Amino acid sequence: MTQTTTEQIDFQDIQAYLAERLPADLELLRQMVAINSFTANPDGVNAVGELTAVSFAPLGFTAERTQAANPAYGKHLLLTRTAKTPHPAPKIALVSHLDTVYSAEEERANNFLWEEEGACIYGPGTYDIKGGTIMILMVLSAIKQFHPALFDSVTWILAFNAAEEALVKDFGTLCHQQIGDDALAALVFEGGNWQTGIFKLVVARKGMARYRIEVDGRSAHAGTSIQEGASAILQLAEVIQRVSALCDMEQGLSVNIGSIEGGTVSNRVPHFAAADGELRAFSTAVFQQAMVDLRNIEQLSTVKSVKNGYPCSVRVIVHDEWEAWPRNAGSDGLLALWQESAGEMPITPEERGGLSDGNYTWAFAPTIDGLGPDGGNAHCAERSPDRSKEQEYVASDSFVPKAMINIAAIIKLIERENL
Repeated sequence: MTQTTTEQIDFQDIQAYLAERLPADLELLRQMVAINSFTANPDGVNAVGELTAVSFAPLGFTAERTQAANPAYGKHLLLTRTAKTPHPAPKIALVSHLDTVYSAEEERANNFLWEEEGACIYGPGTYDIKGGTIMILMVLSAIKQFHPALFDSVTWILAFNAAEEALVKDFGTLCHQQIGDDALAALVFEGGNWQTGIFKLVVARKGMARYRIEVDGRSAHAGTSIQEGASAILQLAEVIQRVSALCDMEQGLSVNIGSIEGGTVSNRVPHFAAADGELRAFSTAVFQQAMVDLRNIEQLSTVKSVKNGYPCSVRVIVHDEWEAWPRNAGSDGLLALWQESAGEMPITPEERGGLSDGNYTWAFAPTIDGLGPDGGNAHCAERSPDRSKEQEYVASDSFVPKAMINIAAIIKLIERENL
């Protein structure tokens, strides 16, 4: 095979090609956005999956669908194109997801639909993450169009999560099984930040635990026998203060109480109260110590009935944990490659507090994230009259320049493997 090098690539031709096809790509994005693919709407998620499979079929990709472990969700989509070379070929995975966080009812209530306003295109999933799927299509189409031999020399695996917003772990397991431990990279196309001409690429994300704290007390009549009661709400109030105090931004540790409940009526000392929250950290060591500190709150029992000393009791229930994606050599190596490929366009690393599928892939493949187009207001469907609250949008003028950088970097990645 004749080796293609970046010196032989006419990027002006590629840029013209991308600009010419952008209206058609945005029309495909509009079609995807028009389908409600709320995580809990499996029919809509699967419809986006079908449209995605059809869109990549002309590039030679074959589709395989796997039902998410939770039957309330849709089907994960795996698109594969095996290398057309006789020798072992490099493998590159590109990752996106099919679902959004918006129910059909929420979209209707907020009149949240496709709307173009200058370079901003508003709509559910435009930025998170249907725009990222379009970015994958643009990048691979350009490589195949201008460098078919190079395109044929790689086994491409496109993995689309049906329930990323629900943080389903079975998709991570599926990716490991299908991608394996020998991929050159797992490239995640969550939306990227492009501020004042600087692209940010994600090289680390926090791990997370979701937990519930329950307090049992002793009920009593609030007027005639309040001294016999032990208020679960009063005890929970102290617990919340203790939990919130664990937050340490210098160590990248965030701890939040998101909801509380308790009590029944105002003339009764409450016998039960509960709070739900989450804990996040970049460092595994910090995360593990915070989990120990959280569980130690079970030993707290400071609220007791005045009359007989009946104590409140505290339970900490950890629902689930997701490992952190820390800074590592694999991700930093890809960052350096993207920086080298960007020319005069500055690229800086970003460590995000939110999780993505990169939290799964980094452990078995070098991973970088934020490769999608620029945009903002992810997960927001509301718009206030003064526009102080604004809906999710993608920046249409970021597609071509971001695609150019991704194309150059992926070609360099393949070149290095072929040397």
